[in-house]
Order: sequence, then C-alpha cells, then structure tokens
Amino acid sequence: MKMKHVLIVALTATLFWSCKQGKNAPAEQATEAVDMVMVDQFADLRILRYEVPGFDGLTLKEKQLVYYLAQAGLAGRDIMWDQNYRHNLVIRRALESIYTKFEGDRTTKSWKDFETYLKRVWFSNGIHHHYSNDKIMPEFDREYFMGLLEATEITLEGEALEVIFNDKDLKKVNKKKGVDNVLASSVNFYGPDLTTAEVEAFYLKRNNKPTDQPIELGLNSTLVKENGKLRELVWKSGGKYGKAIDEIIKWLEKAKAVAENEQQAKTLGLLIEYYKTGSLDTWDAYAVAWVNSTEGNIDWINGFIEVYNDPMGIKGSYENIIQIKDFEMSKKMDVISANAQWFEDNAPLMDAHKKENVVGITYKTINVAAEAGDASPSTPIGVNLPNNNWIRQEHGSKSVSLGNIIDAYNNAGSGGRLNEFAHDSLEIELSKKYGELASKLHTALHEVIGHASGKINEGVGQPKETLKNYASTMEEGRADLVGLYYLMDPKLQELGLVEDWEKVGMTAYDRYIRNGLMVQLIRIALGDDIEEDHMVNRQWVSAWAFEKGMADNVIEKIERDGKTYFEIHDYARLRELFGELLKETQRIKSEGDFEAAQALVEGYGVKVDQGLHAEVLERNKKFKAAPYSGFVNPVLTPETNDQGELTDVRIVQPKSFEEQMLDYSERFGFLVK
Repeated sequence: MKMKHVLIVALTATLFWSCKQGKNAPAEQATEAVDMVMVDQFADLRILRYEVPGFDGLTLKEKQLVYYLAQAGLAGRDIMWDQNYRHNLVIRRALESIYTKFEGDRTTKSWKDFETYLKRVWFSNGIHHHYSNDKIMPEFDREYFMGLLEATEITLEGEALEVIFNDKDLKKVNKKKGVDNVLASSVNFYGPDLTTAEVEAFYLKRNNKPTDQPIELGLNSTLVKENGKLRELVWKSGGKYGKAIDEIIKWLEKAKAVAENEQQAKTLGLLIEYYKTGSLDTWDAYAVAWVNSTEGNIDWINGFIEVYNDPMGIKGSYENIIQIKDFEMSKKMDVISANAQWFEDNAPLMDAHKKENVVGITYKTINVAAEAGDASPSTPIGVNLPNNNWIRQEHGSKSVSLGNIIDAYNNAGSGGRLNEFAHDSLEIELSKKYGELASKLHTALHEVIGHASGKINEGVGQPKETLKNYASTMEEGRADLVGLYYLMDPKLQELGLVEDWEKVGMTAYDRYIRNGLMVQLIRIALGDDIEEDHMVNRQWVSAWAFEKGMADNVIEKIERDGKTYFEIHDYARLRELFGELLKETQRIKSEGDFEAAQALVEGYGVKVDQGLHAEVLERNKKFKAAPYSGFVNPVLTPETNDQGELTDVRIVQPKSFEEQMLDYSERFGFLVK
C-alpha cells in the first residue's frame, strides 16, 4: 500500500496518485501556455517552478529546521539513483562530465540529442522513464557518444556503456502476468539473477511468526545471492548506502536540536536511530511517533517508503518532502477528517469489512519547501502515510495535500485537451467551473477516507503477501472508488464543502471516465500495454463501470466526425456501479483473493483498444504541451554570521534545470566514487 499516495489525480487536471497522489499534472490539462512557472520543456517533459508561501513568516528556528531537514533529504539523493538501476550513478557521472567538459560544437543535432537524453535521465533519476519504466533510448548513435567520451577524456566501459544502446534491462519494473517479475525487472532491489520464487521463499521463511503487528519485512535492504545463499544488505549507517546515510544522520541531528516541541524531537530521534541500526521495529516506533507528532508548523516525510518500484511490493524507495502548514486551507479540509467515521459507516462495504473505530486521521494542506529522492523532480500532489496497516488501524495516519505544487500546476495554465476530448459544451463548462474543486475533494477523499477505510480479515496476510504484484494498483483503485462514491453524495454539501454537490459530482465523474478510458493513453506508445499502477487502476475502474453499465446505457461510447467520445447518461447509476466495485475491491483486499484481483486487473486494466489508442495519439498531436511535469526546487540559501552561526535562510529560484542537477551532483554525490 503506497501511502505517499500520489495518485496521479492531479488537481489541475484530474487524474488521480499516493499514495504518491498524483505524480504529474493530468494529461488532459497539461498546459500549452508558457509563463513564469515554466523552466524548461523537452521530450515528453516540462519543468516548472514552485513558490513557498509562508516561508518568510517563519521564525529563525523554524527556518533552521526546514533548512536542516532539506539538507538531510538531499543527502540521500544518490540512494534513489542506485535503487532505480545498478549502473545509474556511473552513467550519470559520465554524462555530466561530458556535459561540463565538452568544448566541441554544441549546435549540432547530435549534441542537442545528447542534452535531451541527459535531461531525461536527470528527470527520471536514472536511465528508465519515471512513469512507463521503459529504458530511455538515446537519439544519438554509439559512434557519436564514443567520440564525446574521447574528446572529454571520460571513461565509461563494460555493461554500463553497452546498456545505453543495447536491448538489455529494458524495464525498470515489470509487473506483467506470465513473466518472472523479479528477473524481468532491472530495478536494483535484488541481485541481477534472483527469481520471484527465490524472493518469495526467502521472505516466507522469515515471516513464519504470526503477529498482529508485523514489520514491513524487507523494506530497507537489497536482497542478493552470495556463495549460493541469499542475504540482505541493509540500508543503514555502516551498511549499504552508509556514506549517504551518515550525511542524512548529520543533518537530522541538527534538525533535532531545533525541533519545535518535545514530540517532534522524539520523532526525529527515532528516525536517526533507525538510520543508525536499520531496525524495522524502530521504523515502526518512528512511524507511530510521527503520526502522533501533529503540533508545530513544520513536518516532513523521510525514509524508504513507497514500494511501487518493487515488482514484489516489498522494498521502499528513498524519498523526502519538507512541509510548511497552510493553516487557512487546512481548516477547510479538517471537516473530512472529523467525519471519517460517518464515511466508513455509510460506505457500500460488507459490514465485516468496515472499521468499527476509525482513529487518528489528520488531513492538512501544506506547502512544500523541498523535495528529494522519489519525490523529485516528479512529485506527488497528495500523500498519506504510514503504510504499515496495523499502525494505520491502531494509531491513524497523516494525509497532506501539497498546496503550492497544485498551485504551480494551475498557474502553468490550462490546455485545450479538455475541448478536444470532452463530449459537449456542458461537460466543458462544468469542468471549467467545478473541475479544480472536484479534484481537490477527490484527492482528500482518496487519501483521508479511502486509504484509511476497510479492514483485513483476521488471519489474512498483508496485501503485498496476498495480492502480490497487484497489491498497489488494487489499493489505488480502492481509494479512488471511495472518493468517487462520495463525490456524488449530498453529505458534501451538508458539511459545507460544496455549494452544488450534484454538479461537482458530475464533473468528477466526467473527468475520471474521460481520462480513464481515453485521455491517459497519450502517455504510452501505440501498441504498449498499460503498466504503471495508477494508470492501470484508472482504466480497470472506468472500463469495468463502462461494461457493467452497458445494459442500462449508463456510459455511451459515441462516434462523431471520426472522433470518439464517452458520455455519461445516468450519474446516479454510475455511482451505484462504483459502489458495487468498491465492495468487491474491499472484499478482495480483506480476504486476500489473488485470483479475483488478477482477473479484475488483467481483464480490464492492462490491455488497450489499439484503434482508440491510435486515434487519441493522432488527436493529441496538435498540442505542444508535454504530458508529464516535474519541478526544480527553490534553493534554500543559508546566511551566517562571523561565528558561523545560521542567522537566516533565503529562498532563491534556480536559473535552470541543468544548473540545479549539476549542483546536486556536486554537493550531494556521496555514493559516486
């Protein structure tokens, strides 16, 4: 269960990802306007800036805390690169060295292709696409690259050189049915020759002690085979990634010294102890303390957290997000948290699968001050943590909406994809008037109610054990369905969250179906299956509802002037269908029904109508805006006195994407030899 919950739900656009909710603005609303928010655009990517409202109003101590936490996050940046692929760091060093040293002609197409390749690698924290997981293939040839190496006297050889151009390690993460998911994935969580069966057997053997408070087994280690035996290389001080982790610890110690309160200091102390020991029991103790650390203006996410990049759903990717509370917006969203039990009690779930007592949910709108690892440059817009199910059930969770990131997407402008793919003028009008609110509410309901809802039957294992490679997409779809079900409920108006619940709900349904069945296809190449967990979940939710509603013409597929549209005729019945699917999805999770999960995902979420896909790609050609977005981070610049004491922290926006990437490699390249 990924509770960063970044659902690609985008607030500007509406896709829904956290679990990392929402990495990237929705495809439909990627902007075509270029304004002060835009830093760069290349390939299928655009780079934006974000502001940090409220930073100047912080006290010096609070600014120090933000600065130290941000430095701790960046200190672990190389970990994410190495986790993504075993040769990423050496390839990055070679590419950056060429970029800074080459004195030849920088106006040729081949050089421009090299620059684009380097930027794409920077964006994805490695040589595999951040979203599709496909290896990024350069448009320059091997001969040209060898000439660059020679001209700059840079050495890159062996597998690290050859993999740039060959057909090896084509997928970072491969969760397809019918393949050995571990062996077919090049992500660096497992030794290159390990199989799915070996990994399953290893962790099954270690997980033979029944407990109602299980640790996240294997979360912070690389599993390798040495002398014929499997063993874990734990990510900790003195262990794997130790040089970077020691730097993280150094900055966390400084942060602890300026903590806002005792609970915050205790929580940071446990995080430090976890990094020192690698103990997953300590990680759980930290998570409990973090959930209960709700006072103060500053908060953070730091650690090995989301498991989407692991085909087995075990290993956590490194990430860091530093947060400043947005008090005004948070007040508006507190009402959802306060009514969590009502939503649970009235959900269309089997009574046996409902929580009798929903505890500890907090939902805040925050402003991001810094990001690193799995959260940067491609960032979530909503996050829900912790991921360990028993902690969530007994102690609750924290959900946040990344307000300034959402604002940056919105300020980048709205594009014409809405006009192209919406069925009629009413659909367009509703989306323009209610779309942003509908998206914000879907994000909140997804994160706060969705991920916190339901319970697993006694004796049934965690989803990563029972649902395996389908666990993540099932969880994201389940949370999406919770949000969708309640977006058409008059309770939202009763709570003062909307002025017209029906129109907000109609807007949300229009956008979800339009994206899930059609618009999101602009993100994959013709002929490809859908593989990314959030895209998969949006399609299986939408396609299932479309099929089950055919008899009543709930959603009609319309052909007009050679173009396809989807029109919802019966919103009330569609809500009932979403409720039926939610009930079944929760049953699958509660009972650990792998076969049912597989049938749902493979039957509705993976395969693409190739005719429709070709049409969508053709219709999208007229739009210049890139379908994926990411961000440069504001530079937190310390000011010191003659004694070296930090007296202030200023925010300076970086001049360019490449400037920031090179600066990060220079200052935080702790794992590069």
